Amino acid sequence: MSLQQQLSQYAKIDLLNAPTPLNRLNNLSRKFHREIYIKRDDMTPLAMGGNKLRKLEYLMADALAKKAKVIVTAGAIQSNHVRQTAAVAAMYGLECVALLENPIQSDNPNFLHNGNKLLTDLFGARCVMCDELTDPQSQMETLIETLALKDTYIVPVGGSNALGALGYIQCAIEIAQQKPKHIEFDKIIVASGSAGTHAGLAIGIQELLSQSQVIGVTVSRKQQDQSPKVEKLQNELAQMFALTQTPEIQLWDDFFAPMYGMPNCQGLEAIRLLAQQEGILLDPVYTGKAMAGLIHYLETSTENTPVLFIHTGGAQALFAYSDISQKIK
Repeated sequence: MSLQQQLSQYAKIDLLNAPTPLNRLNNLSRKFHREIYIKRDDMTPLAMGGNKLRKLEYLMADALAKKAKVIVTAGAIQSNHVRQTAAVAAMYGLECVALLENPIQSDNPNFLHNGNKLLTDLFGARCVMCDELTDPQSQMETLIETLALKDTYIVPVGGSNALGALGYIQCAIEIAQQKPKHIEFDKIIVASGSAGTHAGLAIGIQELLSQSQVIGVTVSRKQQDQSPKVEKLQNELAQMFALTQTPEIQLWDDFFAPMYGMPNCQGLEAIRLLAQQEGILLDPVYTGKAMAGLIHYLETSTENTPVLFIHTGGAQALFAYSDISQKIK
């Protein structure tokens, strides 16, 4: 049974309608004398785009099958995941309750009210602030009890459980179908945060494009803390698909400092470069830092093999980080 046939056994709702584009970055390819491609998961069709819709296709199908009336999730105040979850909940007439933290303790009004938070509010989500998401699952369960919510369905942070990660096995299938026949990607670069995107992509690529290596650029924590999160999800997916092995976990963790949600110079330079070279917008939390990792590799590597960057979205956060605008120029 093919990977697609196995995947089709799991219920999903169709939020994407069609594959996202896979394009060559012509100017960056000339600049670095490499074949550089990008998978545009920032161009998914709901709530101004982003990668979480792939996960929500499976998670929301499960929620609807279980007759949920309230979707409960959690994330940072500028969470792309919460924005997209709130939008899908609105689309299906469900209430969305979001437990939010302020990871960088910013009191900037734009950070507190603009960007993803503005859109999350616009989609009608009920947002509850907490000091810190130390144990999100337990905290969401407590929130459900405190608010006396009924018929709830918990969507994990980032949509990152094995069910949600199926969305990135689907993405791997798309990549295998879309890539130019003469191109074999040596490395596929993706931001690695809540780990579902990384794990699902790595499993799918292992099965379909075994010559390609998925590299996760950490955006939240160091390699020793991130690797177990990816490993756990890969093992669960391997069990679901009866796979005898899982991919070796590859992480670059020199690009997320000083902390999750806090921009850095490498990431800001990557945002500027891609905007001015390709007219594509990245964000300061995820994709800017992941692109910084790719750029460092391109600048220091002696290889000339093709590479693919997975754009997971998030440019809406640029409007929340208004104080970085001068640094990007």
